[in-house]
Amino acid sequence: MILAAIGANLPLPGHATPYDNVKAALEVLDANDITVTGVSSWYRSAPIPASNQPDFVNGVVSIRTSLSAQALLQRFHRIESEFGRRRSVENAARTLDIDLIDYDGVIVVPPDGQEGLTLPHPRLQDRAFVLFPLRDLAPDWVDPRDGRALDDLIEALLSDQFCVRIEE
Repeated sequence: MILAAIGANLPLPGHATPYDNVKAALEVLDANDITVTGVSSWYRSAPIPASNQPDFVNGVVSIRTSLSAQALLQRFHRIESEFGRRRSVENAARTLDIDLIDYDGVIVVPPDGQEGLTLPHPRLQDRAFVLFPLRDLAPDWVDPRDGRALDDLIEALLSDQFCVRIEE
């Protein structure tokens, strides 16, 4: 199973809200050699680290693609750019964020001191806005790095994270 997290906290011209952005992104994924096979509930979450940015809209999707993990990540970055994302400073507000969370359980770690694709996503276990929607979509998912069950990862989360399901 290939899993990606999608989020936004700034509206894009032509889309009234960040929620509109993430919904539109699903259609764009389907037009880019990526088939969306499942979508979690959507969640509203506070920025991490805490800041005065607007809240995010977040969800997780399962996808099918013939793209390699690296090519898929590059495709995600291109789509983010098409949605107006500019990578100026770390943790900046954004019109669209698409993170590759898991690629068929493959573990990828860049060589020491180098940046690059890391799988599963290196901070997924620290983020309610990834774990809660992931539980909606794939409740039996297990972290391939250490075998921890999703419920155990959620139980270990810091309790100060604001993340609530959006009622559609």
